[in-house]
Amino acid sequence: MATLAVPCGVWPTRYGHPGRHGLGTGSALPMGNIWMRTLPLVLLAVTAMSGCTYLPAAGPTASAIQAGSEVATADGGLLARYEIIDVTPAVIEALRGRPLDSLLASFGDHRPSAEPVIGIGDMVSVSIWEAGSGGLFSGPLVADRFSAGSKSALIPEQPVGRDGAISVPYAGRIKVAGRRPQDVQALIENELAGKAIQPQVLVSVTRPISQAVTVTGEGAAGARLPLSGHGDRILDVIAAAGGNRSPVSETFVRLSRGPVTATVPLTTVVS
Repeated sequence: MATLAVPCGVWPTRYGHPGRHGLGTGSALPMGNIWMRTLPLVLLAVTAMSGCTYLPAAGPTASAIQAGSEVATADGGLLARYEIIDVTPAVIEALRGRPLDSLLASFGDHRPSAEPVIGIGDMVSVSIWEAGSGGLFSGPLVADRFSAGSKSALIPEQPVGRDGAISVPYAGRIKVAGRRPQDVQALIENELAGKAIQPQVLVSVTRPISQAVTVTGEGAAGARLPLSGHGDRILDVIAAAGGNRSPVSETFVRLSRGPVTATVPLTTVVS
């Protein structure tokens, strides 16, 4: 037993052996002493090997992945949650020929319009000026005879209806959806010509409800955010929603616009 416990090369060099360097020629230690010196080495090796069983794991094992690929159904059958595929050269070649997902391929290169247009749901206000007092939209500022009177009127803001129009006194329903504010101004002025005193109109979009995006998921403050007129990037919207809380390499961005939906890694958007 003592001979088996001694590591290879220890006996001849450390404890002496005839014809070898060590404690001297012929000065071998008793067998009992050799066993006492080598026993800690054996116990240390056994402890290190047995400790591997209790080391923490940083991911699923192969057996756990295979066992979780199918789940039992109520009727006693099996439902495949995912499929395990061997990575072979043929599979690699097939994946290599598959086009990468990109937002450009799904939605095209849609540049923002030079000037934003009014959309359904937007809150719009209309201001009307006249060249003189006593017109449709003018009235006295103060009740005295020296007042020149007001030459303007502010129509309270109103949402663009589902028909894409707003109401303007003495002009009726004005179609505004899909048009620029300056185009709507000219349209209202034409409708008021001959009714008001040389009318001048200013149309303002106070709240662009139609130009908004909804952010959900891992955003720190998912909400409906208005878009600016200069054309926002996806990273701008994510940052406005509070940023991403997960590692970039583990995050995907799913963009939906109408019936089209595309999913790309966040690293693709960042780069």
